[in-house]
Amino acid sequence: MRAKAVSTNTTEGVTGTSDRTFSLGGHVLTAPRAAPGLHLVATPIGNLGDITLRALETLAGVDIIACEDTRITRRLTERYAIAALLKPYHEHNAALARPKILERLAQGASIALVSDAGTPLISDPGFKLVREVCAAGHQVIALPGPSSVLAALAVAALPTDRFYFEGFLPSRATARRARLAELARIDATLVMFESGNRVQDTLADLADIMGARDAAICREMTKMHEEVRRAPVFELARAADTLETRGEFVLVIGPPAAGTQIMTEPELDQLLRSSLMRDSVKDAVAHAVELSGRPRREIYARALELAKEGEAEGEDGKD
Repeated sequence: MRAKAVSTNTTEGVTGTSDRTFSLGGHVLTAPRAAPGLHLVATPIGNLGDITLRALETLAGVDIIACEDTRITRRLTERYAIAALLKPYHEHNAALARPKILERLAQGASIALVSDAGTPLISDPGFKLVREVCAAGHQVIALPGPSSVLAALAVAALPTDRFYFEGFLPSRATARRARLAELARIDATLVMFESGNRVQDTLADLADIMGARDAAICREMTKMHEEVRRAPVFELARAADTLETRGEFVLVIGPPAAGTQIMTEPELDQLLRSSLMRDSVKDAVAHAVELSGRPRREIYARALELAKEGEAEGEDGKD
């Protein structure tokens, strides 16, 4: 760490650096001017104490901090007494803001890019900016730090050797179910974001499609009201009406059971016909869900069709 403690009672050695300081534990530290280029700075996802020392030094040392919401970033800069020039950069102004950022970088400026919480570019604006900055030949420096994706994976008690990050699911029910059916075929732990006003509906869809898998609901990670629920998906969906829906959610879904393969439609029909000869539709569907690797909703609809076909054939046989 290059930052050095500076007495708050003297200006010796601080001339020209008054805007490049930050406060930590009651001590004022100076930060050298950050290197020219775009600095991708991870910021806390909830607990402001999760900021790294390198991030503080960089935020204090850059010429500009580009952020999604200046009000949110200002809470962080005020917490650590960073006198920073904050400029908005979000999905609504990005097309106009990018050329200005590139112009400043061409003049030798150092600029930090932060999101409202977590690591920039992870389900947040920034990809196009980084691409254009690289194309222009400017340096891009990543400062690792907090990430709700990794925090949720760590506490979910699910396999982490392979995982797939989906981000936010489609908001419309039909599109969401279709996407979940595709995700069900991925042999890895799934991580997805969801909003509080849709989380209960999403859990219901997950129960239909991946009901037997182990899962975790991670709400308000690192914050005062952090909550983690771990159970099979169908149990989490069953208790969804008791879930506090205020806050931000990360859903972590375990991978398919070892050896699970996706049955073809003819194979599924054969399995269902065999089960329906001795079991109820409900039991036949449950059995097929375990063995087929196909979505519960799809299996249930097909089981009803086959059951009706069987009833019609039985009536024809009586004639």
